[in-house]
Amino acid sequence: MSDDVRMTAWVRGRVQGVGFRWFTRANALEIGGLTGFALNLDDGRVQVVAEGPSDHCHRLLDWLRTGDTPGRVDGVTEIWSTPRGGYDGFAIR
Repeated sequence: MSDDVRMTAWVRGRVQGVGFRWFTRANALEIGGLTGFALNLDDGRVQVVAEGPSDHCHRLLDWLRTGDTPGRVDGVTEIWSTPRGGYDGFAIR
């Protein structure tokens, strides 16, 4: 049985124009086994979608919340669901 999940996170704060998406992608690749993307939203947030093993998605979410990110994270909201697939690696959009 697969423990793969889909984690969608919305990151608030000063997270655009500071390399946040690039560092998110680099961290996802370092964790390994994750596909998805990081996307700037018009309201100033960054949306992060990651699919892969549950523990890997939790590691990425923990990193998003640590404050060890570029810019300043004021908060992260996430939802969990089943993977949809269709991603080729981890992209910056």
